[in-house]
Amino acid sequence: MHKKLSDEKLNALIQAGISEFAECGYTGARLSEIAKRADISVGVIYKYYADKESLFLACVRYSLQALTDALKDVALKSDDLLESLRSVIHTLIVHATKHQEINRMYHEITGVGAAQFAGMLSEEVEGISALVYTDLIRKAQENHMCREDADPAMFAFFFDSLFMMLQFSYCCEYYRERLKLYCGADIFTDRERVEEELVKFLSGALGIRES
Repeated sequence: MHKKLSDEKLNALIQAGISEFAECGYTGARLSEIAKRADISVGVIYKYYADKESLFLACVRYSLQALTDALKDVALKSDDLLESLRSVIHTLIVHATKHQEINRMYHEITGVGAAQFAGMLSEEVEGISALVYTDLIRKAQENHMCREDADPAMFAFFFDSLFMMLQFSYCCEYYRERLKLYCGADIFTDRERVEEELVKFLSGALGIRES
């Protein structure tokens, strides 16, 4: 009979899963390697998770919860759309830089290897962002702070698509090289310029008028 894992050991298991899935993808990840990383037996994993799919979903949800909470905090902190955009962009870049494996987990669920989870996770992962960004734009329109002919939901989708690519550009090798190709090899040492230029781009799209 296996002893119950401590909270610290359970967290180590999730972290080991995140590392393995981020490095190998869902298809290539092996429970035996995750067990080795967490310094436990495969049998112990099965005590807590029915199969690789269950552990993968737990790792995805763990990975995204902290970012979701952080984004909600900064996006809803102010009714000023421009200030909120600055805060969101800054948070995304900092998080993607500090927590690359977590963000690669996000990338993994958008790929073919995890296609079976797309329907299950898309609303769960994106639903909060969709509501938050749509509401921000709608409030700005009501306060006459941006163009009023924009569809809030459509613009929220376009903005979030850019945010997603921004995250991948700081944690996934292909997208990192792509950013360097467009903006120069030193772009990763000039985070403020990236933030400012994206704010300009989004402000122009929405015709934001500063308060």
